[in-house]
Amino acid sequence: MQPASLPQSHAPAANAWQVFLIFLRLGLTSFGGPVAHLAYFRTEFVARRRWLSESDYADLVALCQLLPGPASSQVGMALGLRQGGFAGALAAWLGFALPSALVMALLGLGLIATPGLVPAGVLHGLKVAAVAVVAQAVWRMGGSLCRGPARLLLMGLTCALTLAIPGMAGQLGAMMIAALAGLGLWGRAGVAPEQPAHEAPGPGPWAVRGATLLILFAAMLVLLPLAARAWPQAWLLLADAFFRSGALVFGGGHVVLPLLQAEVVSTGWVAQDDFLAGYGLAQAMPGPLFTFAAFLGAAAGHGAGGWLWAAVCLLAIFLPSFLLVMGVSPFWESLRRHAPLRAALSGVNAAVVGLLLASLYNPVWTSAIQGPADIFLALAVFAELMWGRMPVWLVVPLCGVMGLWL
Repeated sequence: MQPASLPQSHAPAANAWQVFLIFLRLGLTSFGGPVAHLAYFRTEFVARRRWLSESDYADLVALCQLLPGPASSQVGMALGLRQGGFAGALAAWLGFALPSALVMALLGLGLIATPGLVPAGVLHGLKVAAVAVVAQAVWRMGGSLCRGPARLLLMGLTCALTLAIPGMAGQLGAMMIAALAGLGLWGRAGVAPEQPAHEAPGPGPWAVRGATLLILFAAMLVLLPLAARAWPQAWLLLADAFFRSGALVFGGGHVVLPLLQAEVVSTGWVAQDDFLAGYGLAQAMPGPLFTFAAFLGAAAGHGAGGWLWAAVCLLAIFLPSFLLVMGVSPFWESLRRHAPLRAALSGVNAAVVGLLLASLYNPVWTSAIQGPADIFLALAVFAELMWGRMPVWLVVPLCGVMGLWL
């Protein structure tokens, strides 16, 4: 049974196994990051399979852009939910994330177990590539989310506050201030979208289930830190850190970088050089960037426990998205009409660009750029990503190879 507020599909319903196989193929071939993933999904499910119409697909994308977490993975979950219920949503996520998660976990284990497995020059080249990738994300997100002087000011203030107060406290404080500023600046300016074509559903079983999942999401956000403090087991500390990162990041994959850096580098779980090298490797993978969590878990595991820690981190960072998509979908039509919420999120969106800009300077730039040759290579990769024709999954490995000569 499908939630009442998600537009119903006119195509035959797919079972969970079929959904898994379709998304497994996408997880093996969907290079290029979240925007490219959404284009792949549209081609597969709107144009080819006709699971839903253009307008229905736009509705799903809008829903997932409104929520924290990785937008493309959430759209995949929502598509699986439409076709196969909860089992379909789980199958869609598993198929899309599994290929890159397995490769990233193997890379994390290999990098820690065999320090010389990847030459130092290649690791340095990957870190320089990360500078260009993050700079491109700042440029494109700034162009779409920071239009007008007020949003630019919010971006700049967030960047300054995050650099002045490192760690999760400064980041969360900046986003809360930006949400209040957005509410004050645009709360009465009519930033809500047009009235949807579908009426908001009344109370029913899906509404009850959705509310239960949202309560579970809020409870875990509060109780996991308390549990980790009371029982400081390694797996529980990691689960808390990655759940909070997945629950509080707005803007998709790249914006999780500063949150994860605060959680695993500042606390000593993963060395900064390994963190940035893994982030560079993640750019060359198909599927969601959030599978970087599997690399970090494996690297933090230091040996036999690496696979378990990789699984814990991967599940923890995606679990908020699953709970939110399943929980919010019955109430989507009502939320679309809520102008104050959209106004607050407008401020938060400007703030996340500021967070990413701060992380571009520290740790990405400060750790990777050591001389004029590094600056030249970073600018060349940035220009290729912005205006060239080579895809990111090809540019990044080439940059790693060029690092051997820096």
